[in-house]
Amino acid sequence: MKWESSRRSINIDDRRGSGMPGGGAAVGGIGALLLALLVAFLGGDPGVVLQPGVAVSPYDNAPQISQAESDRSADFVSAVLGETEDTWQSIFQSEFGARYQEPSLVLYSGATRSACGLGQSAMGPFYCPADQKIYLDTSFFTDLKVRHGAPGDFAQAYVIAHEVGHHVQNLLGVSSQVSRLQQQTSPTQANDLSVRLELQADCLAGVWAHNAQLAREILEEGDIEEALNAASQIGDDRLQMEAQGYVTPDSFTHGSSQQRSKWFYRGIETGDINQCNTFDAPQV
Repeated sequence: MKWESSRRSINIDDRRGSGMPGGGAAVGGIGALLLALLVAFLGGDPGVVLQPGVAVSPYDNAPQISQAESDRSADFVSAVLGETEDTWQSIFQSEFGARYQEPSLVLYSGATRSACGLGQSAMGPFYCPADQKIYLDTSFFTDLKVRHGAPGDFAQAYVIAHEVGHHVQNLLGVSSQVSRLQQQTSPTQANDLSVRLELQADCLAGVWAHNAQLAREILEEGDIEEALNAASQIGDDRLQMEAQGYVTPDSFTHGSSQQRSKWFYRGIETGDINQCNTFDAPQV
């Protein structure tokens, strides 16, 4: 990805090395259960929270990276966020005649507070609609490469663009509609809605990439393949097989490897936000 010349976003809240606000007390009881549910919803491993007799350290399971690597990743994140801002500003103006409200992106180390509760590296990147912020521990990029077998800077950009896609959904009112529907349906139907929400965010990430390429030619040879591989490697079926040795489709929250790749590709192929209506698709 050609990101070195990209405009850097000013919407970066850099908390790296500052420690967890409010102290790093262990989480237990109901607090641990709620955190485990949030970790599971975001596609992480709830076992890192629910291990009996083990305090939750902000740095548990976080890959160790050098300060130089962390700083380069932070610069990369700022560049990608700037690319998403420019692209979505243009799309919102042309599609809706409205101004795009830019999200903030919080860089942190180990753990940090958010309006959605405690965020920690084991959860992976996430978007909190309550404060309209994306939370990212840059050590996740090492995890993406080493644990998930998804190297490459555009694979990393895809992950950021996916979380920005959730912000777009929030601005358009999709997230709140899904949340209301989930409270009125069965667990299986609620999971299906979650999958459709996540797949739409994958499609929106592709829409960003398509339009950013048209405007500024950011892509290099092999970039699309990197992103498709990343989407495939973090599918629910693959993650469940790694974690528990079997797959339970009714419990999917993000979509299978095939589904995630399919919807990202639809977005990057068409560049059309109207092609990302996963909720009207009979099958995703």
